[in-house]
Amino acid sequence: MKADVSLEQRFIAEVDALDFVAQDIDAHLRALNAWLAKLSADLQAGGLSCDGLHAHNPLAVQADAINALVRASAHTWTQQWANLQVTRDLADQFDDQALLLVFGKFNAGKSSFCNFLADRFAAHNRPVRYFHVDAGRVVETAEPFTEGATETTSRLQGVRLGEKLVLLDTPGLHSVTPENAALTQRFTDSADGVLWLTSSTSPGQVQELDELGRELHRNKPLLPVVTRSDEYDEDEVDGEIVRRLCNKSAQRRALQEHDIRVRARDKLVAMGVDTALLKPPVSISAYVAREQGQTPEAMADAGFEKLYAALLAITQPALAYKRRKRAEILLHHLEESVSGRLCRDVSPLLAELHGLAQAALAALELKREQLANAVWRAIVPTLPGLLDAYVATRDIEALCGTVSESIVATFGREAQRLLGDYVIAPEASVARIELDEAAASGGTVVEHSAAHGQLREVDGIDFGRVHAALSNAIRRSLLSLSGDAARRCRASIDRLLELARDLEESLKVHEEKLCELKREVRSAAI
Repeated sequence: MKADVSLEQRFIAEVDALDFVAQDIDAHLRALNAWLAKLSADLQAGGLSCDGLHAHNPLAVQADAINALVRASAHTWTQQWANLQVTRDLADQFDDQALLLVFGKFNAGKSSFCNFLADRFAAHNRPVRYFHVDAGRVVETAEPFTEGATETTSRLQGVRLGEKLVLLDTPGLHSVTPENAALTQRFTDSADGVLWLTSSTSPGQVQELDELGRELHRNKPLLPVVTRSDEYDEDEVDGEIVRRLCNKSAQRRALQEHDIRVRARDKLVAMGVDTALLKPPVSISAYVAREQGQTPEAMADAGFEKLYAALLAITQPALAYKRRKRAEILLHHLEESVSGRLCRDVSPLLAELHGLAQAALAALELKREQLANAVWRAIVPTLPGLLDAYVATRDIEALCGTVSESIVATFGREAQRLLGDYVIAPEASVARIELDEAAASGGTVVEHSAAHGQLREVDGIDFGRVHAALSNAIRRSLLSLSGDAARRCRASIDRLLELARDLEESLKVHEEKLCELKREVRSAAI
């Protein structure tokens, strides 16, 4: 190409020569689908069980909520992938063309920008065809985009420049209508690169990059374009002061571009996005270029030679993205709708479950003491009456059996009151009271035959000693029963926490594996 060829001519020639060599990404697609299958299987097998917990236990309620969310996630991400079919179809329709998304809030001059580049391609005898997207179909139209001071784009529209370049002019993501913003988000996957248009009157509103976060995380090149980089100047003509629109000075443009680049880079760092994706901003004024007849000098002064140089610089990164786009679309879905959604939604619930578990464990010791004391207070007042009956029968085993049964019944009732969130069945063997009759009574044990078998009696009963021995046996039994109940409750909580940690670790492992697959997709030869 001749040295005196303008950058505009060079850019158009390079567009004509774009080579969309297919890249074999089937292995990447298989690996990504295998990742999803493994995740689904692990989630299905790794549910949180609540053994030892009643359904109304706050821990069980939280665990059930986590299980329900995980189960619902599979249906949700399957539906979301189906919804992306329109996007995939759109990308397929432009398989042999490079797609650049023209992004910016309304009044950023997107329609004017697209129309101007279309005029320039037409001036070089390249075909220009406008279209809009209706229900996923590309509908050709003869009319250029409507330009105005208010939002004029109510649908996704585009223009083919030559045979191999397409600009997608979108309703602003800061659109006055939610439908417009939703439409833009739906089709951004189709683009191979992003042109971020921002008006010189309020340039570089970096909060706009939050809306572009999804695209920037997808490793698409981003070129900031400062539009309407002009201002009114006053001049005296025939004795009268005349206001005319002219380009901003090179110094003012450079300052503005530097400011945008610095703030945008800081924003990308905060978003965790590779700052290498951000290309140096360029400033243009389509209005002044038109007013001055679109001569080579007017085009250069209006910033379009710099724009074409910048467009040439993002051509190869955009082509690299395009060649792996099918894998990228699936990768984006897995990152955002599957792994990202799971981590975003499940992690807070797991953290809340952990907090509930710690609180429950801390409360168990107090409840253990309360349980033992409550049963003690209920049983000890009954001992004098039981001892009176014992004097008549002299049957120490019957006394112990009666007290044991009372302990089991009272413990079950109090355990239901204090630990009703847990499944607790007191062990009868632990509740059984046994006394050394002679030591307890201070008398002599006598055995003789009776109608129902051998009868053990005690001669010379010491009520105080029997009461003390019985009280000590009851206390030991209650401490053992309440301790066993607390251990069972702790074991149930610990099992649930272990399963929760397994789920958390599984999500982390799958997330790391997906990051590894992403690196493989993006490092593949192109």
